[in-house]
Amino acid sequence: MLTPEVVDVLVQRHRRFLQFLEPRVGSRAVAEELLQAAFVKAVEHGSELREGERAVAWFYRLLRNALVNFYRWRDAERRAIEQHAGEASMVTERDPDLDAAVCECVHRLIPTLRAEYADILRAVEMEGQGLADVARRLAITPGNAAVRLHRARLALKGQLEASCGACTEHGCLDCTCKAPKHA
Repeated sequence: MLTPEVVDVLVQRHRRFLQFLEPRVGSRAVAEELLQAAFVKAVEHGSELREGERAVAWFYRLLRNALVNFYRWRDAERRAIEQHAGEASMVTERDPDLDAAVCECVHRLIPTLRAEYADILRAVEMEGQGLADVARRLAITPGNAAVRLHRARLALKGQLEASCGACTEHGCLDCTCKAPKHA
């Protein structure tokens, strides 16, 4: 646990900590968010402050770790958005013949998925809405939307494999499987 003296030292340097973070993240709001999270971590892990170690040096180590995690998260989000943008750029005009040939099982199984998965699949895959637009409408980050879309596709794939079996391995474009009576 942090001693009151250590807490005072850290609180007094609040402005300096912000000045350290802000240029590295490019936003005052993000810097404040990271700093608050670091303060929480300091309170939770204050016992890790070694005897003789200076509290300020220890806290800067916490801030550097927070920056590393922030950059990892931001890079992961950027990669997810780029991956989806690449997939989306491959899609050109919708082919009405292909749309008509798509397995009716897909339309039958989408409502069996979790509501958030069904919604994002309908919006992006069936209605052709952009992922960024859907993310804004759902009030989530584009990275979160990309992850949700990926998980929704996996869930739909699982439902198709369970329902249709082997025909899903070949694209399921000429579906002759019969839906189970209980589905």
